[in-house]
Amino acid sequence: MIAVTLGLWAAPAFSVAADQGREKLEKVPPEEYPIYDRVVEAKFLTSQTKLVIIDRLTIGELRPDLPPPTREFFKEFDFFAGKMQPETVTDFLFKTRRRSRLEARFNFGVRYQFVSDGVLEEPMVFLAPVPAGLTRFDPTRIGVLGFSRVGFNAREDQALVYVGDFRPDGSGAGFLVLLHRVGHEWKITDTEVLWVAREDE
Repeated sequence: MIAVTLGLWAAPAFSVAADQGREKLEKVPPEEYPIYDRVVEAKFLTSQTKLVIIDRLTIGELRPDLPPPTREFFKEFDFFAGKMQPETVTDFLFKTRRRSRLEARFNFGVRYQFVSDGVLEEPMVFLAPVPAGLTRFDPTRIGVLGFSRVGFNAREDQALVYVGDFRPDGSGAGFLVLLHRVGHEWKITDTEVLWVAREDE
C-alpha cells in the first residue's frame, strides 16, 4: 500500500499548455468518482495519510514516455487474463482520447487538493484536519496522483481506470485497475503494474 503523503510529484507527462483552452474541457461525470474513490482507498491510503494531491486534468498516456494506448496495445498484452470485456476497453479508449477536468467530487475520507500545471489550486478541499506545515506547496513532501477517465462496459458493472503515481525523486509507478460492481459497491478485480521507475533511473 502506498502512502500518498510520503512524496509523489507530477511528471511532465500530463502537464497541459494554457492555450489548450482549459474552460472548454469536458468535466468528468459523477458516475466515475466512485471508481476513483475505491482505487485511492485500496491502493494509496494508509492510517497515516493526511493529504492526497490529484492532478486536475485526466491523463491519456499509460506511460510517461509513450503515446496514448490503442486497441492493438491491449490485444498484445492481454491484460487481466481475459477478464476484461472488449466493450470496457472500447469505452476506455474513447474517453481517454482527450483530457477532461476533475471536480471536487472525491469522497475517500481524507483531505485532498488539486494541482494544475505544478501549482496547487485554491480553495483547498477539507475532508480532514489540516496537517501542520502543509499550508504551502512543498513538492518534496507532497505528491500527485494522475487519473485517466473510467471505461465501463454496457451494463456498467465492469470498470477500467489507469492511475499514475509520480514522486519527486523521479520514481513512481503506473497501474491499470479493473473493477466490478456488486450491488451499489465497486470492488477491485485485479491490478496490472504497467511501469515502475526507481530513483535516479
